[in-house]
This record gives sequence, structure tokens and C-alpha cells, in this order.
Amino acid sequence: MITYVLQIRRNQLCRAPADRNNGSTTDRRNPDGTFAPGNPGRPAGARHRITRAVEELLEGEAEGLTRKAVELALDGDTTALRLCLERIAPAKKDAPVQFDLPPMTNAQEAAEAASAVLRAVSEGELTPAEAASVMVLVEGYRKTLEITDIEQRIAALEAKK
Repeated sequence: MITYVLQIRRNQLCRAPADRNNGSTTDRRNPDGTFAPGNPGRPAGARHRITRAVEELLEGEAEGLTRKAVELALDGDTTALRLCLERIAPAKKDAPVQFDLPPMTNAQEAAEAASAVLRAVSEGELTPAEAASVMVLVEGYRKTLEITDIEQRIAALEAKK
């Protein structure tokens, strides 16, 4: 079977390479759009040949390209300036939050801490996204407290034997 692919830039059909890994098996899909069984796709960690070619072209040129980008930015090129600033001072993804959280030494106090988080959201001290992050921490700590308590109880029962 000969496979043809559409070259987007030239808007023409051309014959696909004969050494394609995915061949005609990628054409078969389940009704929900997922790949059919037996179609593993590309191996994990495999890189596209164009990516590999670009990496080979740029190998050893990082310092020169960086220097040129800085020169262009200093000369007023706004795109180069934005690129440099994004690398120097990337946008913050997280910021510390401050609010009163009661101490937690058992599961009941963890429930009180969860209540404090909800109260902070309702009072506008925390955003819902910040509260969700804090709740993940509270829940993880609660589970740790419960496991520690269970371990202590088991150890006490085994010591009685």
C-alpha cells in the first residue's frame, strides 16, 4: 500500500517515506478517536527527525545565538527583548500565601484546618485555586497522621502479645 501525505507548505500530495514506523496502522482508530489496539505509535523518548536535524544544526551555536538575541534586544527589537526577559525573569507560577491555619496533630484538627481554609476563601484571603493547593497539603498531612496513628495502635497491640 502506498501512503500519500499532504505537504502543507506546497499544498501538494507526495509519497510518504517507505521506512515510516507508524505506516498504515495509524489510520485505524476506535470510534472514540483513540488508537486501535496493536498500534503503539512512536516509542517513548523518540524524537521527530526534523527536531533532530534542527538540534544538529544548532549544536555549538547556543552562545552565539544568545549573544545575538541580547544585541538585538539592546538595539530595540521588542521580540528579542521579550525573549530575553522571559528567560531572565520568568513569570511566577506560584506565590506564597499567608493566612491563619491551626496546628494539626490528629485527623480532627486536620478537619479544623480544612474549615479554616474554606473560611479564608469565603473572606477573600485566598483564591479558590490557592485554597485547592493548600487543601491538597492538608489532606496529605491528614493521611500521614492517620497512618502514624494506625502504626502506633498496631505496635501497641503487638506489644501486648
